[in-house]
Amino acid sequence: MLKYLKAKKGQKGFTLIELMIVVAIIGILAAIAIPQFAAYRTRSYNTKAKAELKSAYTGCQAYMADKAATSCALTNSGFSNSTDINVAVTTATQDGWEATASHVSGNTTYAVDANGKITERR
Repeated sequence: MLKYLKAKKGQKGFTLIELMIVVAIIGILAAIAIPQFAAYRTRSYNTKAKAELKSAYTGCQAYMADKAATSCALTNSGFSNSTDINVAVTTATQDGWEATASHVSGNTTYAVDANGKITERR
């Protein structure tokens, strides 16, 4: 059985040190990449929440202009939000339009005012 474990003449392979160095390099790269990926996901959640909020605002403004309505509910404006975004209208009249949105996995809430300006709520 020992004759199968011996390297044949001229056969080469990696040493244990070389393999350990490769594993250490991969570990260092993973330690750098994982926090960056988490930050990237958070930014994408926040961007999606802001985009949904802007779409809700645009839908309600178009509905109120087309129907000469004085108020708007998201359901009658044709807007339907994604399942992972919470959108809530706080005021929806011609005098003012306000709503908030946040991603279910995010920790930031955004608000839109009557002029369409989106700001972060704390």
